Amino acid sequence: MKIQVKICGLNTPEVVDAAVAGGARYIGLVFFARSPRAVDPALAADLARRVPTGVRTVGLFVDPENEFLESVLARVPLDVIQLHGEEAPPRVAEIRAMFGLPVMKAIRIATPADVARAPEYEDMADMLLFDAKPPANVAALPGGNGLPFDWSLLAGRSWSRPWMLSGGLNPANLAEAVTATGATAVDVSSGVEDRPGHKTPALIRSFLTTAAGLGGGPENGRFL
Repeated sequence: MKIQVKICGLNTPEVVDAAVAGGARYIGLVFFARSPRAVDPALAADLARRVPTGVRTVGLFVDPENEFLESVLARVPLDVIQLHGEEAPPRVAEIRAMFGLPVMKAIRIATPADVARAPEYEDMADMLLFDAKPPANVAALPGGNGLPFDWSLLAGRSWSRPWMLSGGLNPANLAEAVTATGATAVDVSSGVEDRPGHKTPALIRSFLTTAAGLGGGPENGRFL
């Protein structure tokens, strides 16, 4: 099956265009002020207008208040809300119902116990995303830290919702990650940057070209 790719943390027209031209299925815009990839709603709206039909625009939020979600969605035409914080299952369900958009819930992984939390979200979210749990220091971000987790934790696993692999992926390790996990959808951010928050078209093209040459495991659900 063709690997679906999400390029997250895009913040210039040039890199959005490179992701679209290279075949990305999802374009990720970050609405988390501490991230070097954060965009304000005005810029995000301009970037989203460059995304053609058939490519999904995903907004990444971390424990957002309703008012903040409302303010962003009033200006930015998002297709999917990604929740990348500590949102409990009831909160995920609340956001999904309130805003009428599909929700992707990130689950941070370090141990088998973290993977075991995934079923709690299967009825609440439309898609799951498995990312590396950030290190325990104040400088770490909720995601985008360039760290992989133990991919064997996902080997042979399946869920009722489609899922995406994230965490420390780059053109050099993508094939190994897909082989180890059977992922049919992947998410990359820091792995296509030459410095934090600065993506390059060349690295985006390299990642997408590598993904195009791979086949994941059995289809892991219906994609958004």
